[in-house]
Amino acid sequence: MPCEQQESGAPPARYVVGVDVGSTVVKCHVYDRAATVRGSSCRKVESIYPRPGWVELDPEVLWSQFVGVIKEAVQVAGLHMRQIAGLGISTQRGTFITWHKRTGKPFHNFISWQDSRSAELVNSWNKSLLLKAEEAAKKNNCCFGTVDTWLLYRLTKGSVYATDYSNASATGIFEPYTKCWNPTLCSLLSIPTSIYPSVRDTSFNFGSADAEIFGAPIPIMAMVADQQSAMFGECCFHPGDAKLTMGTGGFWNVNTGERLFASQRGLYPLIGWKIGEEVVYLTEGCMSDVGTAIKWAQDINLFTSVDETEKMARSVVDSQGVCFVPGFQVSVNDPYLCASFMGLKPSTTRNHLVRAILESVAFRNKQLYDIIVKDVRVPLQSIRADGGVSNNSFVMQMTSDLINKKIEKPANADMSSLGAAFLAGLASGFWSDKEQLKKLRRIEAVFEPQKDPEEYRPAMDTWLQAMKRSLRCKILQLPSFPGSGHSTEPHQLNSSIVEKGCSF
Repeated sequence: MPCEQQESGAPPARYVVGVDVGSTVVKCHVYDRAATVRGSSCRKVESIYPRPGWVELDPEVLWSQFVGVIKEAVQVAGLHMRQIAGLGISTQRGTFITWHKRTGKPFHNFISWQDSRSAELVNSWNKSLLLKAEEAAKKNNCCFGTVDTWLLYRLTKGSVYATDYSNASATGIFEPYTKCWNPTLCSLLSIPTSIYPSVRDTSFNFGSADAEIFGAPIPIMAMVADQQSAMFGECCFHPGDAKLTMGTGGFWNVNTGERLFASQRGLYPLIGWKIGEEVVYLTEGCMSDVGTAIKWAQDINLFTSVDETEKMARSVVDSQGVCFVPGFQVSVNDPYLCASFMGLKPSTTRNHLVRAILESVAFRNKQLYDIIVKDVRVPLQSIRADGGVSNNSFVMQMTSDLINKKIEKPANADMSSLGAAFLAGLASGFWSDKEQLKKLRRIEAVFEPQKDPEEYRPAMDTWLQAMKRSLRCKILQLPSFPGSGHSTEPHQLNSSIVEKGCSF
């Protein structure tokens, strides 16, 4: 069988595996030297919503899915595990867990980056949920880790306890300037620094997966945070290179080279990757409810397939004044903001609602872009897009028009998986350098401005007014969004939008 230990005389290792443990799916791709996908596997991430606003992941379920997609992808490729030169792991950021150092048993589920309980429950949560973890920490028996650290610990049967610089910098506890865990912050939070893993290079030999797991030891050659991995997969290697990821959420990242930039308007610095002496910094801005908003619209039967949304949006000349305001605004950090439709009329159709949702993505892209241009003192050189929503040409074209810039879309939108594979390939010698990686890039489409941005001004001004109204009106929380915790059925939602809406 392909997933069993290879027999003597089998071909030498000549493939790399990239796994992306995202917020909605776990994906695995097997790549050859031309960066062509030879085998793939995908499984849906099963989130748990114990209470409204709480989002958790079962660590054992996630582990099973992770191992499963690797085995299946290698099998689909028709390969033996010993033909894998290296494994690169890209993971969602900020999702964390604590476990007992000696037994490896978790003290609780993963707490997702989407979880919002800290808005009002952080004190009681710290006292109750992590009580056992705190007791273990006092005895130096507690481990803290994000998804990458947990997976590495499991893959190596507890022999390696580490993370990389990109994941560490996204925790908020790791200082990107000094490149170490922040002792002052740990002291303020009463968290001993002993519970944190060691931090290693992004492209690095972390050890090998235990042979019992896959039937053969697989070298673990890279660990990287998902957005930084997508930057690497897009070959954004130079200062000024920018990436726009539109997946579950939306993320703008700009390569700032050796310089760090932050902003009071929502931008923050991250370590992109560290390879030997090279440390590359990024500036990031984010927005939530991108893919989740579209998925919610599908769940309440606004459309059957996401492929329909582009045609639906283009079937009407505009949204007829309807605005979709997600539960997050770029310039307002308010965890209590609720998603809403504004401007509904008797003549409003599904097409208007879908167009309003897609327009909101493009408008927020424009907002973040403007902040980046003003606050990041690095001229933008190129803009490359990825993520599932980048497959929607309506959103892509409107974004290009609004920012008045060319946007490249790769042939494969799974850039986080490819970036992890690239990093693993460099560490294992599968690929020689970043110049070789650049030659492997494949561009599927280029979106160039077709309209004057001013043509969108009336619609965007209306949308901005709707955003301002939402700050004064705590209205409908969309039940199907991750973390909402509500159980309202889709057929109940259509009337509740109208009945509970504000300023329609």
